[in-house]
Amino acid sequence: MNLIRQAVRIMIFFTVLFPALCWAAQREFSLTIDEVSIDVAPGFSSKVFAFNGQVPGPLIHVMEGDDVTVHVTNNTTLPHSIHWHGVNQTGSWKNDGVPGVTQEAIQPGESFTYKFKTDRPGTLWYHCHVNVWEHVALRGMWGPLIVDPKNPSELEKKVTKDVIIMLSGWESAYANTYGKGGASQDVDDYFSINAKSYPMNQPIRVKKGDVMRLRFIGAGDEQQQMHLHGHDMLIVAKDGYPLAQPYFVDTVPVGPGERFDAIVQMNNPGLFIMHDHIDKHMSNNGAMMGGTMTVIEYDGIPMESWYAWKDKVYDPNFFYSESMKQGYGLFNSAPFMGKPVEQGRRRR
Repeated sequence: MNLIRQAVRIMIFFTVLFPALCWAAQREFSLTIDEVSIDVAPGFSSKVFAFNGQVPGPLIHVMEGDDVTVHVTNNTTLPHSIHWHGVNQTGSWKNDGVPGVTQEAIQPGESFTYKFKTDRPGTLWYHCHVNVWEHVALRGMWGPLIVDPKNPSELEKKVTKDVIIMLSGWESAYANTYGKGGASQDVDDYFSINAKSYPMNQPIRVKKGDVMRLRFIGAGDEQQQMHLHGHDMLIVAKDGYPLAQPYFVDTVPVGPGERFDAIVQMNNPGLFIMHDHIDKHMSNNGAMMGGTMTVIEYDGIPMESWYAWKDKVYDPNFFYSESMKQGYGLFNSAPFMGKPVEQGRRRR
């Protein structure tokens, strides 16, 4: 009788409970690709190809093992595709987003549907794979794809603030001309965090005792050396993969396509800069101070009258921190939206 009962329990587990435990969520999203103009730095704007009309693109936040479907419509005048950078496309190679290899490029006015399983967790991203030297390096065709692990580490469970930092450069010479720029002889002269150069970007506001995770994503075509004052960064993941032996740094090199996750214990109240240690990246077309820099602002620290961001209008979601708290889905961000480019002026 005991053997029969045990057999029944095993049958129930494998027919009812086990499938429920292994069930993957079905996530279905829609993205458009639009031609808009965004303000990057004081006096400098650029025409871009924008996912859902915004740069960076919407946050896509899912769980490891989810089945993801993304319907993409190309509203621009040039062909595009989407590569899901970091997704290994296990059993779904035709969704890797490389024109001429896994698909035909999505032509103007056409749509394409991607279907894949998030086969590994971590800080990933998505970007165009057509003319990447222009569309990705200069035209803002990128966004964050965050895949939570099924089994987070004890340190991950302690994180109170997620901060997504997408690093990129811009070429003012081709800012208003689609189809040009990004060649080997061309030079970036503006640099940004989440498509905004200092002082047009935002501070990172924290409280003493916060555990902050910085997710660095190299979306441009130059390496950037991100240096945080007043704190050490514990590098815990590289390209989405957790490190067996995390290590402390105060400067982390982020190359094109690379991602680094850093955990920072917020235990030193004050105002501290975080910036690119490549000097030209801290300028707006040569004008200091600008480019790739922001400030860590602790709650309760008084701001002097001479502080550059004393009267800054604060956007708590500039680094996707608020969206990351809202669970799983696709999250648009109104402040990242651009202005539509008029039909007759698109190519000039």
